[in-house]
Amino acid sequence: MSTQDIELKKSLLSPPGDTIQETIDEIGMSQAELAERLGRPKEKVNDLIKGREIITTDSAFRLEKVLGIPASFWLNREREFRQELYAIGQEEFLVQCQDWLKEFPIREMKKLGWITNTSDKPTLVDETLRFFGVASPKEWKRIYIAQEVSVAFRISLANTQSPQALSTWLRKGQLEAAKLELPEYNEARFKETLLEIKHLVNEFPENYAQQLQQKCAECGVGVVYVPNLSKAPVSGASRWVHGNPLIQLSGRYKTDDHFWFTFYHEAGHIMLHGKKDIFLENVKGTPIDEQKENEANAFAASALLSEKELDAVKEYHTWTRELFIELANKFNTSPGVIIGRLQHLGLVGWGVGNGLRQKVDLFNE
Repeated sequence: MSTQDIELKKSLLSPPGDTIQETIDEIGMSQAELAERLGRPKEKVNDLIKGREIITTDSAFRLEKVLGIPASFWLNREREFRQELYAIGQEEFLVQCQDWLKEFPIREMKKLGWITNTSDKPTLVDETLRFFGVASPKEWKRIYIAQEVSVAFRISLANTQSPQALSTWLRKGQLEAAKLELPEYNEARFKETLLEIKHLVNEFPENYAQQLQQKCAECGVGVVYVPNLSKAPVSGASRWVHGNPLIQLSGRYKTDDHFWFTFYHEAGHIMLHGKKDIFLENVKGTPIDEQKENEANAFAASALLSEKELDAVKEYHTWTRELFIELANKFNTSPGVIIGRLQHLGLVGWGVGNGLRQKVDLFNE
């Protein structure tokens, strides 16, 4: 809708006062006489007729007595007028907010079905505001950009490559988490479950993603999968949402060793660190606590292949496909995890054993 269309709507909008004026014109009554009969100042009656003054319940019943038209008519007329006036104001507001959309990944959001596939910008503004659950761009900025404490979000994305894309990715995770029915968080049970999940790492069943989500949900931990956006290349994130920990994964690198390391890294943040922190994996421009990141890395590495197990792997000097599989089964992990650790330590080349890595495809792309 254009500005011209909005102005036309405004010009065609008829306040209840038009009906008041038409009625007194028909019976030959002036505004001054109407004011006297209503017991109101003439200026107030003029404001009523011009739509500057709201027809209250008291005014409606006074009009009923004077003009013989039921109070319900005047109240309904007033309500409809105010609703139409508000709707036009909202349309004008959405038109004014169109520039706010420019940096958001609107094309990707439409492709993924997160918002309607339309080219009408006011509609897109409205849907994007609803997506974020905010009343205006001002609230979005206060939550995701401003350097202030917020109950909704506790770090600033101002210095990231694209705050709009990153906030979109994070918000989608929150929306997906809202669909989960989670009991109260049980830390002891989650600790035990992290050991059980090692069987998924080793066996890597076809429904590993669903099983992981279900096992964690039983402990009160939400696990959600949200695809990367082009300007938000995030591997994972962890935070607390409405009293429950949330792990958000993208499957960015599409191999099992990266996927499981990211999961256990985020799980490490939940087990080791406070409820007030938000951890974003591989995101430049956000505050980074090096100590906590190192602790989460160590937690993930040990969970997937302990130092004792790694030492046992190092005793071999020649690794074969069969040996990688044998060691993975022995230590209840995956060949890809072992290969990744050896590559990271520089004990094997980056091309060794890559065929043993399992493909991760969370979204059936």
